[in-house]
Amino acid sequence: QVQLVESGGGVVQAGGSLRVSCAASGSINSANAIMGWYRQAPGKQREQVAVISAYGSINYLDSVKGRFTISRDNAKNTVYLQMNNLKPEDTALYYCRLWGIGNYWGQGTQVTVSS
Repeated sequence: QVQLVESGGGVVQAGGSLRVSCAASGSINSANAIMGWYRQAPGKQREQVAVISAYGSINYLDSVKGRFTISRDNAKNTVYLQMNNLKPEDTALYYCRLWGIGNYWGQGTQVTVSS
């Protein structure tokens, strides 16, 4: 059984930074998987924020380009999202996802940006 556990969310003032992490555990080798981050704000649909392929190809949501950086450590089965210059509109529940060899979601970690 595969589990994804996010950590690192919290409350930060606008302009601040946070790094969220997502570790995969169980019978899986994440090196062959696509990993990514999604977010969902209250009353809004879930949206894809950043994705990194097994080969290192990266895509970002337009509104976070230049501010967020996704990275992965395959030896640790972990994906990270470094978020800089945070804005109140970045407030959401952030989920990680691992797919391509199954489809797995984490439980989410709350990021709140105060103005």
